[in-house]
Amino acid sequence: MADMDDLDRRFAELVSQIERKEQRRIKKEAAKEWSHLPRYRRQRRRRIVLVVASVLVVVTGVVVVYRPGWIAPVGRGLSARFVETRENHRGPVPEETAPVAVTPEPVSPFEGSPAKDYAEGVRGITLPKARATGGLSREDVATALRRTREMLVAAHLDRKTLAGGRPTALVKLLHPELRAWFLKNLDNRKVRKGHPNTRYWVTSLAPKAAELATGVIKVNGRTKYVPFHEGGRTGAKIMVNYLFVYAVRRPGQPEQSGRIIAHSIGEVVTYREDGRLVVWPVSWNGGSVTGARCDVEDGFVHPYYDDSVPDKELAKATGAPVDPYELDRESRDEECTLASRV
Repeated sequence: MADMDDLDRRFAELVSQIERKEQRRIKKEAAKEWSHLPRYRRQRRRRIVLVVASVLVVVTGVVVVYRPGWIAPVGRGLSARFVETRENHRGPVPEETAPVAVTPEPVSPFEGSPAKDYAEGVRGITLPKARATGGLSREDVATALRRTREMLVAAHLDRKTLAGGRPTALVKLLHPELRAWFLKNLDNRKVRKGHPNTRYWVTSLAPKAAELATGVIKVNGRTKYVPFHEGGRTGAKIMVNYLFVYAVRRPGQPEQSGRIIAHSIGEVVTYREDGRLVVWPVSWNGGSVTGARCDVEDGFVHPYYDDSVPDKELAKATGAPVDPYELDRESRDEECTLASRV
């Protein structure tokens, strides 16, 4: 009986040793498998801080400028939480034990602004239904509306013009008499009454100071028209009110980037003269440009970056900041006005 008890004891010890070895083997294999998974815990706290910081910037109402370095970590942070949730499950299936490639989704440079929901390019320039107005036929009004849209596209969406080149696209659309006047005063350095710098009729980024950061341009606004009667002429007056929002950057320095908001307000009259339809802008590209320097008067848009030299005119700005995304905001007499956001 004693021998049998001793045999049982030895058998129990042997089984126990086998179990401990098997447990160690299982733990070792598990540790080896888990070591292949990416680790995010240390990084997640920093990403949450960046997200919170960007929210605070919006809440406090200061100007918000798009910076890829601020926004890109958000996508990676969300992916990290997803991976970590899977780590908490016991008994991973084979495909979950393989390394996970985390690629953040591209973030729109218009993220965090109303422009994110605006239409892209010419699709944002909407036209009302044409009808006979002021003695003009429906076909005449429709033609004038299309020509007005073409002028808006040429002034604010043409890539050559935006890059600071000769605004040929708009020149071709102007009445011959107006075309000659426009070209005579293009990039005029000696502005005087009746002879302004017609570069202001278009949106042109200052060469070597800015370039488009993306091919997407966001557009929002409206077109209206009413009967027109003046100086013995009758027809229709077309009124345009649009926001063109550009993502820009300093050439060769993508980290220096921001948004430019061009608010274009104008009036175009259309009538028949000597049997021909005339489409004539009586005022063009009024409004304002937000996100650009106030102290450079050459007709080009000079973005204001974080490391730019202080703007002399900005220091003179008074009054409460305005929202540049409001189409019908009240105009001010100041040359330079504070904006609540960009």
